[in-house]
Amino acid sequence: MTDDGPRNLYEAMMLAAPDGIVAVDADGCVRACNPAAATLLERPADELIGSVLGFPLVHGEATEVTLVLPNGRSKVVEMRVTLARLDGRHLYVAALRDGTRRRQADHVLQSALEHQSVVVAVAAHQLHNPLAALGALVHVLKEPPPGLTDEGRAELVGRIAERTARLQSLVRKLLTAARIDGAWQQGVPEAVEVLDFLLERLAESAARGRDLRLAVPAQLVARVDRVGFAEIFTNYLENALAYGREPVEITARATGGRIELSVADHGPGVPESFVPHLFERYRRDPATAAATEGTGLGLWIARSLARANGGDAWYEPGRPNGAVFCVSLPQEPPSTRA
Repeated sequence: MTDDGPRNLYEAMMLAAPDGIVAVDADGCVRACNPAAATLLERPADELIGSVLGFPLVHGEATEVTLVLPNGRSKVVEMRVTLARLDGRHLYVAALRDGTRRRQADHVLQSALEHQSVVVAVAAHQLHNPLAALGALVHVLKEPPPGLTDEGRAELVGRIAERTARLQSLVRKLLTAARIDGAWQQGVPEAVEVLDFLLERLAESAARGRDLRLAVPAQLVARVDRVGFAEIFTNYLENALAYGREPVEITARATGGRIELSVADHGPGVPESFVPHLFERYRRDPATAAATEGTGLGLWIARSLARANGGDAWYEPGRPNGAVFCVSLPQEPPSTRA
């Protein structure tokens, strides 16, 4: 290797280094830089050389600095400084690495951890009361007080069944929310006859005996993921029965190549100030939250699934009162029906 070999090798290494490297003299002026530094600082090398770096340099120190770029944007840079000597003079060599992506990744991770904490807190809070009530009711059945009649026993069993249904609904919502947040795959859309589908859901629901009125033409066929559609409708129905008043009217129609389904109750409706927050996760109307159980997940799930199926979900005030929750879904084209 010639005398110039090492020098050429070092120059090649500096030019190829993925990190930005700048050499700064004792006065803070840049004396040399590699292409990665010019790219990172978004300034040409000939403009950087001779300029003042603008940050204090301490040998052996690793720190983060925020650069203001020529276009006014800012960028977080991780900087490591080493002290060298050249021709008898001190020279600081700073290795620069873009820390913006790491900051963004840290922010995403922190948000995910905070969200996970909220999910756990909501689940623990919502599960505690129903489980405690179930435990107390089962204890009464296990050790019945003297004089407990058959009617009283039947009432206890009914209350246990009601609490169990609420727990099942809660767990269903938490699992659905977890699937939406995770690597959940939307089901394959299929042709679903809306009237038959709704009748099946009502027969399986805990709404038997309630005043429900159905106005759905027999010929309506939606193209939708059946599981997602069931979740949307179930959440709308539970919402109407929990917060509204009967009768609950379920209607559907075809319009513009879409199926629009609505679930309307005759309760007080939603306060105008809370309407913008209806479909937000974990949000509940403060006026009703204390009197009714709920997670604030149902409407968020309904909108998420509606949009995943190529539709949307929204709220309309009832006339003259009540709440109307609507969902639109793609209609199965008549030409594709068997």
